[in-house]
Amino acid sequence: MPDGSPPVVSVVLSFRNEAEVLPELLRRLTNVLASLRADYEVIFVNDASVDGSLALLTNAARTDGRLKVMTMSRPFGPAECALAGLAFSRGEAVVLMDADLQDPPELIPTLVARWREGADVVYTVRTVRHGESVLKSWLTRLAYRFLRVTANIDLPVEAGDFRLLSRRVVHELLKLPERSPYLRGLVAWVGFKQVPVPYERQPRFAGHTHFPVLRSVNPWRTLFSGLTSFSTAPLAALLPLGLALSAGCCVAAAAIWIHPSWRARAPIAAVIGLGFGALAGLHLAGLGLLGVYIGRIYQEVRGRPRYIIDSVVGLEDRWPHSRT
Repeated sequence: MPDGSPPVVSVVLSFRNEAEVLPELLRRLTNVLASLRADYEVIFVNDASVDGSLALLTNAARTDGRLKVMTMSRPFGPAECALAGLAFSRGEAVVLMDADLQDPPELIPTLVARWREGADVVYTVRTVRHGESVLKSWLTRLAYRFLRVTANIDLPVEAGDFRLLSRRVVHELLKLPERSPYLRGLVAWVGFKQVPVPYERQPRFAGHTHFPVLRSVNPWRTLFSGLTSFSTAPLAALLPLGLALSAGCCVAAAAIWIHPSWRARAPIAAVIGLGFGALAGLHLAGLGLLGVYIGRIYQEVRGRPRYIIDSVVGLEDRWPHSRT
């Protein structure tokens, strides 16, 4: 800070229904932040929880003015809540993390140290995923690598949302108007100096995951959001795939028609029917993919806000709708 005062570090946590975890999270988080050579604030973004999370945090904020709470009018999603927290934050550095203690608060001093060394983005890379099934870990790694191969920017593999952002990165992110934000990709897209910090992701402290990979929409929504935000490769792939399939069908049909023994064993009508079926399936897949991209355009042109805030605690001076 130019005036010699300590910097302010903001911690933004997006959550929904984490009453079982919050007491332990508050204990560990406040212990870690108290050890920093910095002032701090903690902003909890409540994605319309229906358990006792809001009451617990409201009581905690009454005794510690550095704890802030904002509540969404309905569930909007982790990325939207994170952006809301960024918009209300005041720190020179802002840490984004989950509230389930899979992201250990004890890593925050390391992130702050890298920021003090000159990094604008300090992102964490998961070397181990404790507490996750083999299937989920494998699918997640596959999705990360698929996004990296197809994206038109460099997306780090196994880098989640647990990261530190400098104030100028936050400023640039908040200028982006996208209505279906893929936050990990947007952070990579804005650039500046970005450095990794490896860590072992821990199992949930309590409760169950809100995003099971096979029974939740959010992981698939995140995958398609990242794919359509930073890649046109699936659209471009349809042309060579369609040409190859068409050529293959033509060659197979010609070979059967020319070779007598093949023609005797395979009715030509069946072969032609299979060829048309394959082409029709490819056509429908292409239309579905185009629909995903057009759907994103539709979301953007409507211009609806990314989130709506219902109430705040400790942030009244930053919220224009506060009642006095």
